[in-house]
Amino acid sequence: MKRLTALAAMLFSITAFASLEEDVGALQQEWAQIKYQRPAAEQEKAFAALAKTADAVRAKYAGRAEPQIWYGIIAASYAGARGGLGALSLAKDAKKALEQALEIDAKALDGSAYTSLGSLYYQVPGWPIGFGNDDKARELLQKAVALNPDGIDSNYFLGDFLYRKGDYEGARRALGKALKAPARPGRALADEGRRKEIESLLAAMR
Repeated sequence: MKRLTALAAMLFSITAFASLEEDVGALQQEWAQIKYQRPAAEQEKAFAALAKTADAVRAKYAGRAEPQIWYGIIAASYAGARGGLGALSLAKDAKKALEQALEIDAKALDGSAYTSLGSLYYQVPGWPIGFGNDDKARELLQKAVALNPDGIDSNYFLGDFLYRKGDYEGARRALGKALKAPARPGRALADEGRRKEIESLLAAMR
């Protein structure tokens, strides 16, 4: 009986993990489709709908970092598409979700919470309007690269940050590493879109 109970528990755990991967994977795919294939004029509405879906996914898997990370990424993208002061509350919502993800598991998704939170800190206005902070951004992005030294996103956002700070040599190094990042299984559209962003940023520095 004990063996049967243990087997049932193991099968339930495997099924739950598979469902988590599928649900998070669906968020990833929809996010990439909106960001890299939808016209800019349609993105705000599309990200708003996806944010609601992501909120339901993180509620379904309470206590897991991955859905919190993707909710944070989607909310941040929604903020970017919306723009203006109305975007600040969305950015704060994304920040809270990413901070919760770090509390649960800072290494989840290769440290993506550090990457996304760091990008928020350098893109959101600073005090007294928002919570933006370049020192905090640098600290978080460096942690992201330490956890995922060859990642396309970790190196891209570090490179973008350094470019904005005028460190073009450092930016080129980080962006060069980002271009050499290995392909991510199931993330072909996101990889292609990110590489175009990297190439555009490198072209701006020439």
